Amino acid sequence: MAAERTFEKPRWLRDLLRFLPLKSQFVLSGNVRDLQLFEAGSGVLTPRPMLQVLAAELRFAGFAHVISYDPAAGFKVISLPNEDPSQGTEVMKQLGLQAVNGAAPAGLELFTETLQRIVGRPGEPVALVADFASRMIVRAEAISGPEHQAFTRALVLSHQARSRPHGTPPRPFFNTVLWVVDKEGDLPDWLLIGNPRLRHVPIAKPDHRARRPLAASLLRSLDGYLKADPLAATKALDDFVDQTEGLLLVDLTSIVQLGRTEGLGFAEIADAVRRYKVGVTEDPWRRIDRARIRGATDFIRNRVKGQEHAVVHMLDIIKRAVTGVGAPRRGGRPRGVAFLAGPTGVGKTELAKTITHLLFGDQGAYIRFDMSEFSAEHSDQRLIGAPPGYVGYDVGGELTNAIRERPFSVVLFDEIEKAHPRILDKFLQILDDGVLTSGRGDRVYFSEAFIVFTSNLGIYRLQADGSRVPNVTPEDGFTEVEARVRSEIEHHFKAVLNRPEILNRIGDNVLVFDFIRPAVAEQIFADMVESTLSDIASAQGISVRLDATSLGRLRSLCLADLSNGGRGIRNKVETHLLNPLARALFDADASQGQSFEVRGVELGSTTMLHFVDIGTPGTTG
Repeated sequence: MAAERTFEKPRWLRDLLRFLPLKSQFVLSGNVRDLQLFEAGSGVLTPRPMLQVLAAELRFAGFAHVISYDPAAGFKVISLPNEDPSQGTEVMKQLGLQAVNGAAPAGLELFTETLQRIVGRPGEPVALVADFASRMIVRAEAISGPEHQAFTRALVLSHQARSRPHGTPPRPFFNTVLWVVDKEGDLPDWLLIGNPRLRHVPIAKPDHRARRPLAASLLRSLDGYLKADPLAATKALDDFVDQTEGLLLVDLTSIVQLGRTEGLGFAEIADAVRRYKVGVTEDPWRRIDRARIRGATDFIRNRVKGQEHAVVHMLDIIKRAVTGVGAPRRGGRPRGVAFLAGPTGVGKTELAKTITHLLFGDQGAYIRFDMSEFSAEHSDQRLIGAPPGYVGYDVGGELTNAIRERPFSVVLFDEIEKAHPRILDKFLQILDDGVLTSGRGDRVYFSEAFIVFTSNLGIYRLQADGSRVPNVTPEDGFTEVEARVRSEIEHHFKAVLNRPEILNRIGDNVLVFDFIRPAVAEQIFADMVESTLSDIASAQGISVRLDATSLGRLRSLCLADLSNGGRGIRNKVETHLLNPLARALFDADASQGQSFEVRGVELGSTTMLHFVDIGTPGTTG
């Protein structure tokens, strides 16, 4: 195995130890609930809770005792391994604390009195760690009388405290007070700001240098690591460290525990990371039937007609998503990204629904957001949730909640060009890192999602006077349509929005749809008519058919204007077939088992169908 670097204490700890002789109080904030690496022996690293590491380091630095306090458990002395706990009981008595089973009760007034005794205590140096200090105040913006008294006492004591020599050779020591909080603002500002006797020490999330030693130790417990080829073991370690960027050390231990529980070998640690991030152990991407993907061309063509180029390109993206080819080493980006552009009603949204059914066998895994609803500047709060202190903070965001509930899904952002540019910035995080932080501070992972954008960009262009004119028309060939639409999309993101980085992250996955051409329109019309009549037959047991003249008349009415694509054809079919057919069947009191033939279409203020009950000739409606 490759030799690991000599262990280096984390920066926050080095900073704290360096300033112990200079400051009387410290505030530790940030990543205070994570594990910290501790060198228990020469080259022996173990992950321990931060409070245990802090107490051990303070004792090694020369403090005789380290006393912890939290609002729930009260006071207790943190002893080193193999140390006589009775020494701690004696210190508690000297401080006026009545310990029961090694712990003294909690209470703000008692804490204030004990704080005074500890800071002014002569003799061997003692450290007091106020853990969960954020919970010592009910409301930071309006503290109560006892709370104000406690922290005022702390402020005064920070200035009154004096260091004194101790040890051999003598070194300066305070009876140090350390406040452990979630964030610096949890304590009164007047205690921290401008206080030269108090130092704030932020504790950051572990970087790769902190994750790597623990990762190396943890991987040894997985099957095959110790006997693996050195190159394979090193690669697995590198991947583990890279894929856990942004996670805590406690997360790393949980991931390896999950891997052991699931029976994964060291080479499959990436699967354990992915499952841990999204919060599920099953992987629907692995259960996808590859034979169904290979034969999906006809399946998609049956639902999305006349878009051969888009279908082929989308299938390529899907195959990459399923096989993982070209996936980034850190594995955080979404499984696939597609930007569907083109005229209205040509099948963009239908293609998103189709691939959802193809991938997961259920259109329930399809999540749609109409981005025209997010045109206001602050509407991003609907997606990710309101920030702390605002109405709706506890509800979360629509997007982050949906992905947390269904991480394996196709997410459609419809008409993306109508969203406010501020919202588009959120997609930079999704497309680049595959993660989005909600208003509540939760990290939501998009690594298992398939992202689809749709847009009508490029169909029209703005003139100098602000008017819109067609950029492409049905008379243009597809090659020209594709070139003009791509050019207008590029212009919009680069010149109008000034956000070329979004388009850059989408890359070549911009799929331009063609207009619905007459031959394709014929197929769409025929399918709609056939589907309508078969639905009536299966649902009501009534047989309806159209003679050639009526079918031809309907075809000419429904296909006269193709500017609105397939959606426009559907609207015309509803106007000229569905509505009059429903009216005629209702008026004829049609019942199960009857058969009718449409023998005429009359166009007026409303379309009328003339049809015959085949079972009783001569009866017309």
